[in-house]
Amino acid sequence: MKSPPPNDMRNLRIIVINTVMPPEEEPDDVVWAQAERARALRIGLLEAGYNIIAVFPADLHLPERVVQLQPDMIIIDAESDARDVLEHVVIATRDAPRPIVLFTENPDKSNMQAAMDAGVSAYVVAGLHSERIKPVLDVAMARFNADQKLRSELSDTKARLADRKTIERAKGLLMARHHCSEEEAYRKLRSLAMDKNLKLADLAQRMIDVVDLLS
Repeated sequence: MKSPPPNDMRNLRIIVINTVMPPEEEPDDVVWAQAERARALRIGLLEAGYNIIAVFPADLHLPERVVQLQPDMIIIDAESDARDVLEHVVIATRDAPRPIVLFTENPDKSNMQAAMDAGVSAYVVAGLHSERIKPVLDVAMARFNADQKLRSELSDTKARLADRKTIERAKGLLMARHHCSEEEAYRKLRSLAMDKNLKLADLAQRMIDVVDLLS
């Protein structure tokens, strides 16, 4: 009996996107084999204790479905080139990023690099053994969280630099208008910000906006 994932992973709401569906009319051995592989992946996820909330085909309704369900993780099961599917998934998750795991039979390095650049957290080739699923998802979640942390830190750094530039420009305006020193201009800004209960950068931006409007 397989051990269930820890609570934080077991409670993940996962959707699986299939790029291959079983044929309805003439049997095709290759397609049937791919469909069985997709079935094995879903069984492996369920046996490992994961919560699959939906299984979708890769169609035009995919972005809408992702937005509606707001899953915690997306697993793409692709037989070969998944660029079109990835494009839809990336669009659907642009405003709310989440880990994306791609299982495929395509070992092409250019496709792998394109997938990782598009936001895939784990690219797994021929990795459908059930005992591999949990480690893969654990790594994908860890990589996603690390990437989001880096993005957040980069965004904070850019915001601080932008605020600093705004404050410097506002100080320059005060220095020119009141013929005061840089230190005096900074004290004026800080005092006004405290009086109006505003962040220093917000007050500086308001001041700049007024000057730009009147100029």
